[in-house]
Amino acid sequence: MPSTDHVDRFADLPRRTLAGGVTLVEASTGKARRRGLSRLDELPADHALHIRTVSVHTFGMRFALDLIWLDKHGSVVRVDRDVGPKRMRACFKARSVVETLAGHADAFVSGDRLSDEVERDRGA
Repeated sequence: MPSTDHVDRFADLPRRTLAGGVTLVEASTGKARRRGLSRLDELPADHALHIRTVSVHTFGMRFALDLIWLDKHGSVVRVDRDVGPKRMRACFKARSVVETLAGHADAFVSGDRLSDEVERDRGA
């Protein structure tokens, strides 16, 4: 059975610490991209998952999300706030999306870009 704990789910994935101390985890494998945040019991407000895709669904989600859509240069093209479970969203101007806990998108965005990267980590 898949883990419902974010620590286990993100254990081997690369991560970046952004300005403000928030953590961006990269869904760098096919498995990580397919699983996303589905079936997690919770996600800390200071964490987000970055996925290369132009569409997402929230089937299997147990909490609402803010979705930050990024173009190929990393600029924010749209933010979908408070997207509840059992929904679909797409942004064809985007090349990737950052998924975070509803109400917390602003912690990851500075102007029209993600907050400045301050440190690159590997693993937990």
